Amino acid sequence: MADLKLVMLFVTAFVTALSGALMPGPVLFATVRWSAERGRWVGPLVVAGHAVVEAPLMVALIFGLGKLLSKDVFVGVVGLAGGAVLLAMGALMLRGLPGLRLPASADGPGTGEGLWSLRVVGAGALTSVSNPYFTLWWATVGLSFMTNAAPFGALGYCVFYAGHIMADLAWYGAVSESVHRGRRLLSDGSYRWLVGVCAVLLVGFAFYFSYKGYRFLTVPVA
Repeated sequence: MADLKLVMLFVTAFVTALSGALMPGPVLFATVRWSAERGRWVGPLVVAGHAVVEAPLMVALIFGLGKLLSKDVFVGVVGLAGGAVLLAMGALMLRGLPGLRLPASADGPGTGEGLWSLRVVGAGALTSVSNPYFTLWWATVGLSFMTNAAPFGALGYCVFYAGHIMADLAWYGAVSESVHRGRRLLSDGSYRWLVGVCAVLLVGFAFYFSYKGYRFLTVPVA
């Protein structure tokens, strides 16, 4: 019976995380942008950056951080700070558009400088932490999963997180593979157009998150 409950925990964690990953957002745009340049390994690297933020957050939730994450002031500050980070990322992408070129090879981090891997991991982490709905998700849905996993102890938490992170790997891995395979159809001009669209969308998210953060800080909850 316990085994069946753990299987169900894994499946529900996978499906819930996948449904969230499928929604367009900053992490998706970062994956598309870097995959066109660095290839099929971008998806897993972006998810690694995502996990760098998620894993400590999940541990913190286990030890009672949920109450802080659900406070309007905290969510508001995260929204404003996240908006500023996304705005900076989008602006830098737009600034570099004129001279942007596809590299001769996009077979992954092994074919270039190791710093590219760190930059992609960093992009995954920044686009995750700068999204206030990432924090809200963990303060609500994530905390609910933590409660369901608690009776199984460390094993339950590991099963939940395995299902959660595997959903991210499946989706973003598929996205980066698709962009990588379509790369041979891209010219430098279409590549600049793709990056420009992602940059504009990031700027749009920046203003949206900043506005929502401002609302959390200034509009009292009835």
